[in-house]
Amino acid sequence: MLFEKLSKNYDVTRIKAVGGAAQQALVWWKAPVPPLQALDPRLPIHAQITSQSFSLQNPPIAQDTSAHTHALALEAALGGPDLMAARVGTCAHPSLVAAQLLRVREAWPDIWARTGRVQMASSFLASLLTGQLVGMGEAEAASTGLWAHAGSQAGAQSHWDEGVMEIVGGNREEGHRIWSWLGDVDISGGRRRIGTISRYMVERYGFDPEAIVTPFTSDYLSTFLSLCPSPSDAVLTFGPMDVMMAPAANYVPTRLFSLFPHPAQDTSEKKRYVMMLTSRNADVPRALVRDMYTKSWSAFDRLVAIVPPGGSIGLDDKLFSFWLLQGDTYPFAHVKGIYRFETGVKVNEFRDLRANPRCLLESQILSFRVRWSRTIPTGVFGSAAGRARNAGSTPSPIAGAQQKRATGVNNSNNMGLPFDPYDYSPLPGRILVTGAAANFPSIANLAGDVFNAPVLMPTTQIDSAQVVPHRNAPAPGFPSRAAIGGAYVARWVWGKEKGTPAGTGRGGFEEEVRRLLSKRWAATGGAALRTNINAPGSTSKAPSVAGSGTSTPYGHGARSALGSTILVEEEEEEIEEMERNGGAYTVGFSETDVTRIRTMTSSTSGTAMSGSTLGEAPSTAFTTPDLGALTSPNPSSQSTDATPVATPSALQPVTAMPTSDAELQLGLAKVAEPDVDAFMSYAALVPEYCRLEGLLVKGIV
Repeated sequence: MLFEKLSKNYDVTRIKAVGGAAQQALVWWKAPVPPLQALDPRLPIHAQITSQSFSLQNPPIAQDTSAHTHALALEAALGGPDLMAARVGTCAHPSLVAAQLLRVREAWPDIWARTGRVQMASSFLASLLTGQLVGMGEAEAASTGLWAHAGSQAGAQSHWDEGVMEIVGGNREEGHRIWSWLGDVDISGGRRRIGTISRYMVERYGFDPEAIVTPFTSDYLSTFLSLCPSPSDAVLTFGPMDVMMAPAANYVPTRLFSLFPHPAQDTSEKKRYVMMLTSRNADVPRALVRDMYTKSWSAFDRLVAIVPPGGSIGLDDKLFSFWLLQGDTYPFAHVKGIYRFETGVKVNEFRDLRANPRCLLESQILSFRVRWSRTIPTGVFGSAAGRARNAGSTPSPIAGAQQKRATGVNNSNNMGLPFDPYDYSPLPGRILVTGAAANFPSIANLAGDVFNAPVLMPTTQIDSAQVVPHRNAPAPGFPSRAAIGGAYVARWVWGKEKGTPAGTGRGGFEEEVRRLLSKRWAATGGAALRTNINAPGSTSKAPSVAGSGTSTPYGHGARSALGSTILVEEEEEEIEEMERNGGAYTVGFSETDVTRIRTMTSSTSGTAMSGSTLGEAPSTAFTTPDLGALTSPNPSSQSTDATPVATPSALQPVTAMPTSDAELQLGLAKVAEPDVDAFMSYAALVPEYCRLEGLLVKGIV
């Protein structure tokens, strides 16, 4: 379907190289595998490769958790999470490929017997384009739980782990069968073609027969590649699963994170890696909290803006919640349920229901911040100097105190933590965000505040968000980041192969893409990257509009707020009223199910958003669905007499703030600034967050 559309609207003969990405899932071919090179160009592919070509016709996707118990069983068989991570680079998680194989063997022996080949979805797509079965790259092999990466061991060779395959297959013979299913792995680093475009594609769609196909990889890693992160950056992707990725210099396998060989590197380079932290409880809890406590994403996002850090104004009665609706990765592999804590004690519900959205979001972001800090001592990032902040960043008010004291594990000032929660120097220098939840000011600002780093977003996503701000898929005409990552890899490999000036060994993949983009920038006289098809150009250079960037009710100067039609007196009255009501506030992500668009309801009261307010005093007089009367988690029981109901107000997506030319060259724009005071407020929450997390992990509550 994609190529039918493409060939009708574009001259595909101009395409010189094709790259791509797919979700991390398995495709189960039935034996014998149909001959892909013999496809008839007169017929569409689906008429020739039917559902009968596959032994498992509805394989699990990355969000599927049905193999979680099998993953834990495999982990136990390998001696626990630490030994498993040391052996195959990852500990148990619900979508582990090895666990899915084990589940199929135990549950459906007939399907197991009929299978002739198993491919990752990315390799499957690449196979259709090249007309021959393609093996996976090492980055995806490292995610299966079956691959032993050699790391920095002298003379060692990365390989499929026969012992793990034997456990999954049940005996040595079946273990060897799994090996034959998966095929060979490309350990060259991804800097070579995997084939040329197939005869079928040339004859049916008119491709140039000389066009090359380059290695495909997983959607998350391809998104990472599309952003060209520098060593001090972190990529934060919000979606059905939230993922935080960062460039890593060393191979240090541990249960704390997953580690993959960089999917686009030359064999002559020093090996590079991608460190990944995941959270499976992402979109679903956000959508559930949105449905329980507000009636629209618009109201959810505004409600967030009137709630202080920790859900309460008081310094000693901060609120915490953990929404673990399904088995997650370490440290929550055995924890399930919804847990709320008030003044350090577990409660069934917060006294002020308005605290729920913000507390959920803080928990999700703080989890990444805490896990990041725990990875630093492993040495995975290499020398700390590479992650140091720029000299021009805002100094911490306690910087002098930090220099006077060592930040060791046994330091009493760290409140028993293995890191100093107030020291932001080891944290990422920039946060690059993608995914629908990042379209909303609340999440962008929360990420910036928790990590004390500027938050940047691809201009493709910012402009798409102005069209449909509450969807996982981009608006029509706007590209997906995973597809852009695949295209960048295709351009990189093509340049190297052709021996063009672009491919004469000017550094790694990221350096090459940055060089090409800066060349384009110079040639166009500093024009911003076009962010969609058939559009005049990016509008992301414009400063932030009213309503974007609102974080806490106490604002920070240039953070834009509501329109000037709302008076400061109302703001003060609102704050006083909230203090009388117990002072609980909230923060919101804005996410929806990937399968449907959530509709607005008339419960969201209109708010004056006219006029720029840059430089004006921030206002917090957000009108939301009768927040004062919110006494039940069931929104249908609320009375709306106290609040005049206006027409449904549109969601106010995040918009670009003034951004440097160097970042605009790469197609990135700033959507949130760091604020050291807000960072300090969250740093003060970290010890209690870690204490409560420990209680959950140990099963004490």
